[in-house]
Amino acid sequence: MTIDILQIVGLGLVATFIVLILKEQKPSLAFLLSIFVGALIFLYLIDQIKLVMDMLIEIASSAHLNNVYVETILKIIGIAYIAEFGAQITRDAGEGALASKIELAGKVLILVLAIPIMKAVIQTIIGLISQ
Repeated sequence: MTIDILQIVGLGLVATFIVLILKEQKPSLAFLLSIFVGALIFLYLIDQIKLVMDMLIEIASSAHLNNVYVETILKIIGIAYIAEFGAQITRDAGEGALASKIELAGKVLILVLAIPIMKAVIQTIIGLISQ
């Protein structure tokens, strides 16, 4: 794990220095390099993300949780990370207003996915109170 983060930080720092140098001469190339390295880091982490997802599914099944809720929570986590990644890239391109809209869209989609879970929690609480 320590080696992984050192590699990621090293790649990020080297890319940052190159982007800073390129930004003066070829801003569009600097931006493309920044997006490419960001995507490369994300791809590098996919195996780790899969490990976490598998572990969460295993924990949920051992706790006898409904798979629908676990899948919904994983979708919510995915939306949060993807929206943040997209917003950061957009913000790096100088489009702060558009980045805010991406973040808003992510929040709305998370809220839509969370409604069934909130409904189940409320029904459980009402059931406990009425007993």
